[in-house]
Amino acid sequence: MKNNTAIPGLPHHQSPRSRREFLARAGGGFGAVAATYLLNHSALGDTLSKLQAPVADPLNPLAARQPHYAPTARNVIFVFLEGGPSHLDLFDPKPLINQLAGKPAPDSFVGNLITAMGESHSPLLACKRQWARYGQSGLWMSDWIPHHREIADDIAVIRSCVSDGLNHSGGVCQMNTGSILAGRPSLGAWVTYGLGTENQNMPAFCVLTDSNTQVINGPRNWGAGFMPAIYQGTKLNGESPSPISNLMTPASVGDARQHAKLSLLQSLNEEHERSHPDLSELDARIRSYELAFHMQAQAPEAVDLTSESAATRALYGMDEKPTATMGRMCLLARRMVERGVRFVQLYSGAGSKWDAHSHIEKNHTELCAQMDKPVVGLIKDLKSRGLLDDTLVIWGGEFGRTPMSEKGDGRDHNPTGFTMYMAGGGVKGGKTIGATDELGLRAVEDRLHVHDLHATVLHLLGLDHTRLTYFHKGRPERATMNEGEIYRRITTA
Repeated sequence: MKNNTAIPGLPHHQSPRSRREFLARAGGGFGAVAATYLLNHSALGDTLSKLQAPVADPLNPLAARQPHYAPTARNVIFVFLEGGPSHLDLFDPKPLINQLAGKPAPDSFVGNLITAMGESHSPLLACKRQWARYGQSGLWMSDWIPHHREIADDIAVIRSCVSDGLNHSGGVCQMNTGSILAGRPSLGAWVTYGLGTENQNMPAFCVLTDSNTQVINGPRNWGAGFMPAIYQGTKLNGESPSPISNLMTPASVGDARQHAKLSLLQSLNEEHERSHPDLSELDARIRSYELAFHMQAQAPEAVDLTSESAATRALYGMDEKPTATMGRMCLLARRMVERGVRFVQLYSGAGSKWDAHSHIEKNHTELCAQMDKPVVGLIKDLKSRGLLDDTLVIWGGEFGRTPMSEKGDGRDHNPTGFTMYMAGGGVKGGKTIGATDELGLRAVEDRLHVHDLHATVLHLLGLDHTRLTYFHKGRPERATMNEGEIYRRITTA
């Protein structure tokens, strides 16, 4: 006798087709009951119990949850310079480049390195920057970022970052998700999954870009991958004075009409959900509509910058044309973490604009002028308000640039050694960690892979990257893909 009724909670494609099949499946699972009991009283059972994902409220998957241990950071602001800024012209001076400018890199440095564009034997490109040490710590910085000298003692510069992505798609994907291949949850999604949010009236994970130009890989950079879609980032418009589009109901739509539309939409959603209980996208869409309803009360105030003082606007460079957009984004990021948003990512140079294969002088001069003052304003503002203590600021791109020239006046991609920095959230500022070789080509001291970076960020947030798991296709998945080590030097003096 056939039974076509789906079992509640079981994906429709897994529902047994007959009573006989149901009994066969049920009988086959009786042994698991005994196994569960035995495992709970064994060393293996203890290990498995530690791998379980955080207990989430099924009615509110974004409810705030306790971390694994006491955190030093509660929020993250990730300033992502898409395209790959040149570490050799910003934070990592290499005098040997200028001494050998115009000559091929010595084989002792290049070895068997083959870059994506085959530029390993191109002549070295001189750095035209003026360098100096700043702050009590004496951090090296170039004249391309003059405002950063004001926060030299607040940032920890990591010169030995490494990734696996030779091109932008793979590099951006890995810096955001841990893998050069698409399909995995972003770091922001993992943080939201592990900790939830402290403000149920705002998105837990927000993304702003400095232009409408498509970021490479698009929404996959802030997606939830194989996790429920509720953990994905919410894209806001960083260019517009109204960052959240379509937030308020148009004046032409009355209450009765709006209620009728919502009632119809709810009935259609419920019917679809009954037929496809295993699809998380619909549930995420429903919850996003519910969140939008709550945001109508709080979000307008959160993104309304008119209440900010003239001094604050000047601090972020909001009234200057080059810095207006990035300044608005940085100020919005401060206001969001101030209101409990867990993870904010800002894209500088959206559309790989930092990718200076040619004319690096013109490219980086313009982009540094747009980024320098707003980012420094953000860190100074957070510090003055007591927010930097538990807000982790991360700065960097998907890779750096090569010391060899490309097209005569540009630099190629360099994932084998580049610079990022962190500030706040328990990070000890005023220090340089790691080193590249004398040409800035490879990391040679305290090598920090992307997995190590992600493990460290999670650690600062109180999450153990080995215990933060999501079971997918029968196996425990982790943000660091079973790799990575916590970079503890970043939190010590």
